[in-house]
Amino acid sequence: MAENFQTKIEAVYPGLSKGHKKIADYIINNYQKASFMTAANLGKTVGVSESTVVRFATNIGFDGYPELQKYLQEMVKSHLTSVQRMEVAASRYEGGDFIDKTLSADAELLKTTRESISREAFEGSVEAINKAKKIYILGVRSSAAIASFAAFYFRFLNDNVVLIDTSSSSELFEQMFRISSDDVCLAISFPRYSNQTIKALSFAKSRGATIISVTDGESSPIAQFATHLLVAKSSMVSFVDSLVAPLSVINALIAACAKEKQDKVYGDLRALEEIWDEYRVYNSTNREGDK
Repeated sequence: MAENFQTKIEAVYPGLSKGHKKIADYIINNYQKASFMTAANLGKTVGVSESTVVRFATNIGFDGYPELQKYLQEMVKSHLTSVQRMEVAASRYEGGDFIDKTLSADAELLKTTRESISREAFEGSVEAINKAKKIYILGVRSSAAIASFAAFYFRFLNDNVVLIDTSSSSELFEQMFRISSDDVCLAISFPRYSNQTIKALSFAKSRGATIISVTDGESSPIAQFATHLLVAKSSMVSFVDSLVAPLSVINALIAACAKEKQDKVYGDLRALEEIWDEYRVYNSTNREGDK
């Protein structure tokens, strides 16, 4: 994608104004940092006005600066090293309240995800999960925490939930080799995308399994395998990723699946509550006898 952007710039470069050439030169040489700069910050960095940056974006074929910025972010986010992520984050969070900026960014990610996620894909995912003979749940590295969370709650809804242990590539396939067209694979992957996830989904697809991909966009390498694609927006916070929106989408999936089979879920939970109470699984200081 970086090569495509450079080609786009080279095609129009001779006709650009002096100020626009400054912007183009900076982006080409510093596109990792530029992708997370506001129009005002980019203008200040190269010595032009904010309005000049906005005009530059439209001049090279984008609807405006937000579209150019989104394009650049998609271009770089899966390729940045941890050190580069730290450098980008330093420029984004400089001189401000970390809590305010981080939570505000998360709120915006949730808003964008709510507005853009496919309801058809979501409903198809719920139907597929509730019909599945077995549910395989896959998440590697930073996505592993969300996968574990999903598996914990889906086990209340389905007797055959497999949380794939990704500590070994060979063992990963051993855990999945029985996957079939009767099964669902719920895969979660965000930049930097794991090759383990990609290989596992290629295998699951070859076996005819229904694949639900929870990822950050159609350009994600796991989107190509999806029977149902659930796009949840993510962003960088220092060298880590914000996965608030993906977790919220998983919450919605669990809740919707539970509602579709609520009679069974109610019965199972009532039985579990009796077991939890008998063995005092949860702390309750207000219960009689707990002195």
